[in-house]
Amino acid sequence: MKPRLKIVKIGGGIIDHEPALREFLRLFAEIAGLKILVHGGGKGASEMLAALGQVPHLVNGRRITDAATLEVVTMFYAGKINKQVVAGLQKAGVNALGLSGADANVIQALKRPVQEVDYGFVGDLNESSVNADIIHQFLQLGLTPVFCPINHDGRGQLLNTNADTVAASVAKALSRQYAVELHFCFEKKGVLADVNNDESVIKKITPAEYIELKQRGVIANGMLPKLENAFEALRYGVEKVIIEHALHIGEALKTELCLS
Repeated sequence: MKPRLKIVKIGGGIIDHEPALREFLRLFAEIAGLKILVHGGGKGASEMLAALGQVPHLVNGRRITDAATLEVVTMFYAGKINKQVVAGLQKAGVNALGLSGADANVIQALKRPVQEVDYGFVGDLNESSVNADIIHQFLQLGLTPVFCPINHDGRGQLLNTNADTVAASVAKALSRQYAVELHFCFEKKGVLADVNNDESVIKKITPAEYIELKQRGVIANGMLPKLENAFEALRYGVEKVIIEHALHIGEALKTELCLS
């Protein structure tokens, strides 16, 4: 029987709100067994870009990353946010290890090719991107990896990768060795049928239902990459994917994705 592993991705308004982030880290610290945390950057990177006179630009929930933007998001994601999260986990008794993809060559990305949209220095991940063996070694040492969404291409170039993609890719890679449960946590209770009604949680979503919800505009913007990555993780052996409120992790009101 494979050992169990929980991978939790945190983002959205929880990252932006210090008291909420502190409470989430306390709850994460209480999760028993092996675990990994992946974080995005919330609105902070966009606010920092705006303060520097740069206009943030996203397409379908994914950030356009030119050279100037890459400098800012690297400082913010791999520096400020990652180390705040790691320090918070250490305070909560979790021996956390903050990582970008370049550290220990743990995640190597490919620069996204220019097609309809030029995303700039954005990294895509494939089946060989994640070094599952080194992550396994970290876990065996009693460390809890904390991944930011900055990766590298192996030739000295840093790349910005969607944090949902990082979480799903790490989950897929480790599903060969572990029974993986993947949680996408943010400031809502799950996927909502009505964005103005926090209680309108859709409790289960299949791929066919996802397509219908996307066509109706119920699922849009930043939720698109989240669900795309979630369903791919299930197809590649991840046992369970849950979308839920970061401060209600493990509670009843949530969205669970399934393939049938």
